[in-house]
Amino acid sequence: MDAQKHVPHVPVAHLEGDLAQVGANTAVLTHFVDGAGGEGTGTETQPVFNPATGQPIAQARCGTPADVDTAVAAAKAALPGWRQRTPKDRADVLLRAAAVLEANAENLAHLESVNTGKPMPLARDDVAGTIDTLRFMAGAVRAQLSLSAGEYVSGRTSMIVREPVGVVGAITPWNYPLLTAAWKIAPILAAGNTCVLKPSEQTPLTALRMAELLADVLPAGVLNVVTGTGPVVGEALATHPDVALVSVTGSVRSGQAVAGAAATTLKRVHLELGGKAPVLVFADADLDAVAEGIRFAGFGNSGQDCGAACRILVERSVHDELVKRLVSRVESLAVGDPAAGDHIEMGPVVSQAHRDSVLSFLDRAIAEGARAVTGGKAPEGDGYFVLPTVLVDLPDGAEATREEIFGPVVTVETFTDEDAAVEAANSTAYGLSASVWTEDARRAADLPGRLDFGTVWVNDHLAFATEMPWGGFKSSGYGRDLSAYALDDYSRTKHVMFNRVRPADADGSGQS
Repeated sequence: MDAQKHVPHVPVAHLEGDLAQVGANTAVLTHFVDGAGGEGTGTETQPVFNPATGQPIAQARCGTPADVDTAVAAAKAALPGWRQRTPKDRADVLLRAAAVLEANAENLAHLESVNTGKPMPLARDDVAGTIDTLRFMAGAVRAQLSLSAGEYVSGRTSMIVREPVGVVGAITPWNYPLLTAAWKIAPILAAGNTCVLKPSEQTPLTALRMAELLADVLPAGVLNVVTGTGPVVGEALATHPDVALVSVTGSVRSGQAVAGAAATTLKRVHLELGGKAPVLVFADADLDAVAEGIRFAGFGNSGQDCGAACRILVERSVHDELVKRLVSRVESLAVGDPAAGDHIEMGPVVSQAHRDSVLSFLDRAIAEGARAVTGGKAPEGDGYFVLPTVLVDLPDGAEATREEIFGPVVTVETFTDEDAAVEAANSTAYGLSASVWTEDARRAADLPGRLDFGTVWVNDHLAFATEMPWGGFKSSGYGRDLSAYALDDYSRTKHVMFNRVRPADADGSGQS
């Protein structure tokens, strides 16, 4: 991180044109607090890179605990007015917000692509998902259900009141910066809370741009963005006494750090963490469909997805045939700089450090005896690219089959019977997602109940519906994004009981 002086502080809206040509010192992106941009108290900045070129495109301000204090104070001040609005009023605001983002969809997709390295079609899908999430939560908050009011104790009527929890701190990752922000912001605000968002220091562009775009839609202080690192800004949010809940999407290590810090104030924690999704392929499966599914779900977004189809468990009798079909499809992927056009299907990983991490996983896997039937290295040229890789011949318990590589790497193992497949799938510490590929209807109906994962797809992988919850078990965390269940996570229930027994009832002259 470098101390920056005498440089212009500009909104993301001013980063127009070819962002790959913007110099490292031409712009310092600032926080967004209480309805406006602000430099905050810190003097340090961190470069923001285009991972496809390895070149810096801007500098982002490194927030401080004092900046978090300011943002939380703004959110706290805005809370009474926002929470008192009716669900319809809040829904109307979210619908206007969705319309504004839709009108700026191509700009948001461009920023997302340049900052993360993801292909433009995928970036556009992320923007569309962001808009859909806002619209869904606007409707869902108007149709929440609770236990019916009634007489559960003689002479007394009970009712359930659903309330916002208060100020919510949201910490989002670098792989889906805009979409995961929306998955948090939409239910947080719909439920009547206010929010302080910390985007990943590596990918702050779209979170800041969204806040700018919504400045005229949301009341000041309802949504605040503080940029900076997890150990500083994230910890300050997790320990802040005026933050009622902190929500994290990130690595297991990040979730553990936040949960530990939040424990000091006994605040609620919502965690959507890592995954190591097994893909169970039986001999009767449509192998072409499996190969196509893994081509997308294993290598889309360069494999940087906690639900990626990264661990194939295939019945031994069809192992060779599946590998043959998968390699053919993987090698047909158009890999390159997303700026080259919409035909690019896979871009770089997010940073040089992350590329080095993925490559070190590959080196260790090969040292353990694994074989790369395609890929296995970084290509020549600029940017943080790793060739799409398929590993076979892995020894039992290999690191690459247990740990989250979070890159364009898929491992292939075999099994000989169904019970062994289920046992191998459940052996991971993660419990986020899995898929089953079979044409046997009874097996398809039975196996999801035996798999210890929050989402199980059958003959599909990495398909999402805003109406359905997303979240995991075990080391993958707790809490749910998407669906009406997210509204439950960001609200609290209160029991109100009315004693309707009149004083005269005691002598029989009154009415109850």
